Amino acid sequence: MSECELHRKLPLPACVACHAAQFAVLIGAPPKRSVLDRRRIGAGDCRRYNPAKTRGAGSGDSLPGKRVARRKAAKLRGMNTAEHSSLGKSVAYRDDYDASLLFPIPRQAKRIELGLTADLPFHGVDVWNAYELSWLDLRGKPRVAMAEFRVPATSPNIIESKSFKLYLNTFAQTRMADAAAVADLLQRDLSAAAGAQVTVSLRSGGQVAAQGLAELDGECLDELELDIADYDAPRPDYLVAESAWIAEETLVSHLLKSNCPVTGQPDWASVQVRYRGPRIDRAGLLRYLVSFRRHSDFHEQCVERIFTDLLRCCMPVELSVYARYTRRGGLDINPFRSSAAEWRIDNPRGARQ
Repeated sequence: MSECELHRKLPLPACVACHAAQFAVLIGAPPKRSVLDRRRIGAGDCRRYNPAKTRGAGSGDSLPGKRVARRKAAKLRGMNTAEHSSLGKSVAYRDDYDASLLFPIPRQAKRIELGLTADLPFHGVDVWNAYELSWLDLRGKPRVAMAEFRVPATSPNIIESKSFKLYLNTFAQTRMADAAAVADLLQRDLSAAAGAQVTVSLRSGGQVAAQGLAELDGECLDELELDIADYDAPRPDYLVAESAWIAEETLVSHLLKSNCPVTGQPDWASVQVRYRGPRIDRAGLLRYLVSFRRHSDFHEQCVERIFTDLLRCCMPVELSVYARYTRRGGLDINPFRSSAAEWRIDNPRGARQ
């Protein structure tokens, strides 16, 4: 009987242990320790249990394995990296079509830092919204639209956002037959850069306005009364869960902030954590999210770190993390990661977006 079959036939407390073992294999956690045994470590001791913390922040290997991970990451850094992109540099803004401006960055190097292998513990997508897209019709008249792009989390590359903006600007003086032709060209170029099929949809301002504004649903943590003093780096040791209390809930915070790893500019976001399993301590979760405040990583990498840390420290049966970042340069990026193979997310535009 497979673990999934076992999961369907056992009551929830036993199911938690079953899924803990399954996810432990996926993310490299110690496979022989049950979720209930881990709970006995007690609050605040996740650093001792969590292999990522005991072997250095973000590492998922033992000391020899850590060296291997560093060598792999160094090899990947020889490929496209943010430092080689147009970020933080003065560039000429072109207005004639040029797909070569797109700058892909491999996801693998940052995933190695998290101890993730090819068997990812999540599924998901990065939802991009573009608010500044314009081209010329065949008679030379400007046309405008808003665009939604969905990049699968399984794609080997992310696309650096400034290069994305520069690429979109090159449509400004480019004549296109119609909006469908624009969408087809966008899909072709972005899929080539990401290394996977990217879906594209264009909408008018009226269509977007008709959708209105909508915040992430869930219970907001931001009014909790607590002292916070850690802002320099993610602190997964704040993440603890109570095995005796099985919960199914959705929690939201608007206090997530991280920074661009190249320019240092702030990235602001609302984040939603939806899970089923041992009840996550809310004060610890909020302290953990705030600890990203001076952390530097791209949006997608921050969300994958949050997902992985929650999975390792709290061992939920089901988990999804969705972050809605405010826009910069006419673009916003909204990564979603879920343990569920089948999922569906909307693209609600928040008040801060």
